[in-house]
Amino acid sequence: MSTSSKSLMDCLKQIRPIEADIYEEAEKESEQTQVPLEELLIKQGIVSDTDMALATAEYLDLHPISLSNFTPDPSLIDLLSKDKWKGLKALPICKRGSRLTLAMADPFDIVARDEITSSTDMEIVPVIALEKEIEDVIESISNDSSQALEDILKDMAEEGEVEVGQDAIADASLDEMVENAGEAPVIRIVNSILIEALRKHASDIHVEPMEKTVRLRNRIDGVLYETPSPPKNLQNAIISRLKIMSNLDIAERRIPQDGRFKIKALGKEVDVRVSVLPTVHGEKIVMRILDKSALAPNLGALGLDQLSLDNFSYALAQPYGMILVTGPTGSGKTTTLYSCLQEMNQIGTNIITTENPVEYQLDGVNQVQINPAVGLTFAAALRSILRQDPDVVMVGEIRDGETATIAVEAALTGHMVLSTLHTNDAAGAIARLIDMGIEPFMLSSSLLLTQAQRLFRKLCPVCKKEIDIPLETLKKNRIDPDQFADTQFYQTAGCPKCNNIGYKGRGGIMEILLVNEVLRRTILNNQEADAIAKIAVENGMRTLREAGLDRVRNGVTTFEEIMRVTSEH
Repeated sequence: MSTSSKSLMDCLKQIRPIEADIYEEAEKESEQTQVPLEELLIKQGIVSDTDMALATAEYLDLHPISLSNFTPDPSLIDLLSKDKWKGLKALPICKRGSRLTLAMADPFDIVARDEITSSTDMEIVPVIALEKEIEDVIESISNDSSQALEDILKDMAEEGEVEVGQDAIADASLDEMVENAGEAPVIRIVNSILIEALRKHASDIHVEPMEKTVRLRNRIDGVLYETPSPPKNLQNAIISRLKIMSNLDIAERRIPQDGRFKIKALGKEVDVRVSVLPTVHGEKIVMRILDKSALAPNLGALGLDQLSLDNFSYALAQPYGMILVTGPTGSGKTTTLYSCLQEMNQIGTNIITTENPVEYQLDGVNQVQINPAVGLTFAAALRSILRQDPDVVMVGEIRDGETATIAVEAALTGHMVLSTLHTNDAAGAIARLIDMGIEPFMLSSSLLLTQAQRLFRKLCPVCKKEIDIPLETLKKNRIDPDQFADTQFYQTAGCPKCNNIGYKGRGGIMEILLVNEVLRRTILNNQEADAIAKIAVENGMRTLREAGLDRVRNGVTTFEEIMRVTSEH
């Protein structure tokens, strides 16, 4: 830790200019009251604690760090008591060999550093964080209601494992299941499973009964990761607890069931959609976490490249027509559609959606839940919606010719129609609709834009490592290395910030086919997807792979990740 040639106050004035007379008055008061000047400036509101932290970081040549979304490593927290960390105003961030990176509110506190060094026998590498953020993280660890699943399972280790066969599951007493589902340990385990998933930003939780164990997995950034699992003897109680929360029939264990519930945790409220599926070793439960706060408020917040954003915004600005979003399951199609809806959601616009299921409930949008059991199909709902004076109609998915026909006719008669299709690329959506029986002349007149998208995992910005250009990998994938002559490649490493995965968060890449006059004529004359795609590329469309390789050039993700999520056209 070295200091710059400038004083701390010089660094502060660079970050937050202070009028000379105000500074002089504060300096005099500091001398009279013997209160340190930096403390006085914060207390009087002349500068913020963030300004002071940045100035201190500049003065000591240290890195500032934000802990607002930080998940601490339990093994590092256990180096000292939680009360001790709080008293020292410090928090361990990560460990490399014998070096411990430590977030400190006051890096001038040599006594605290020496105490941590002697207690941990490690070399301290300090970084600067706000005292309130350090306290908030420690407080969240101390909260008994969010006790880690590992700790709960340790407490219950003496109960041992009990082998449960299929016969025992079938003959289990219903009264006993209800009673067990309400026991405190089971409630704590279920709450901990949910909270841990929220902390790790998981999109799905899988509770999977095996022959002798119960496997627990979380889907994080599109990939499943195993987590500490509950004992087999609590399987029925945990499943019953989740079914009770979802308002499902706990006596029915022969057929699939679907439900949902809401939870409040970690300062936010989320919906959880629950699917129960009978298997040979018990009922498998998958919970989809629907966090409305994670939705992008508009297209601009999706992190698109400028060309994609401009083309999409142009199509949305049209008074009527059809926009199709395509991609495999889990590629973020619903998120993109909801972003479009929120951008168009104005007082003067009547928006109606038909979905199966309604994933997020949006204020100001009329959402219809499909129910095929009573005859409320996409086609039936769409016919009724068109009699509701809509300006914008969203169809959750076009699955059949009847729905496709009504949607195209709606786009031709002055409505903006948004929908999804399961195709691999943007041009494939046009061929799919024609296969469904839509006349090419109707499609060429109604279609504004088709889009294909994929989600890729972003590199953790804290721990990503620089590597040389992987020439062999590029050649293996038939990509000219000269395209990346000036590119710095990165690979994953792993740190507490990203749960030692190396990736943190996901981003989207899009292939956008904006239908212009040239493409309208192509659709009329040649409905083959390859021919349409070729003309679209000649007219400036960037393919998914090209959009993905741009993210590699920008250092946002790895080359391997883009190869994983895109295919060569």
